[in-house]
Amino acid sequence: MAFRADDISINTLVGNGSFITGNLKVNGFIRIDGDIDGDLETDGAVIISERARIRGNLVAKSAIIGGIVLGDVTARESVKLLSSSAVIGNIITRKVQMEDKVVFHGHCISIEDEPKFDEETKKFLLAKAIRDKAVLL
Repeated sequence: MAFRADDISINTLVGNGSFITGNLKVNGFIRIDGDIDGDLETDGAVIISERARIRGNLVAKSAIIGGIVLGDVTARESVKLLSSSAVIGNIITRKVQMEDKVVFHGHCISIEDEPKFDEETKKFLLAKAIRDKAVLL
């Protein structure tokens, strides 16, 4: 049986105490309880538990973050930051929800209207790429 991206069952689990170095690209729903030093991309949802740490960019359909993310978070549908979370990076999503005591340092684009969201996301990412390249020179 193949898993579909919209299944609610967890397809991939990075357990507590696990450490991954390198980029991770998975299909479907993923839960992170360990550490990842690299980018994470999925076409489904992601849960980052309060014990988890990611040093890299996150791309998902939706994200619930309880741990630490040092990188940009792009989630087409929604991002929810729990009170135990810290995100040092930009958030790009259509809906964002933050509980009390969240640590967030970065820019946030949250636009419900899909065409305007796509347009503003492209502008932001282009400006970020230019800014990042200028820093490297």
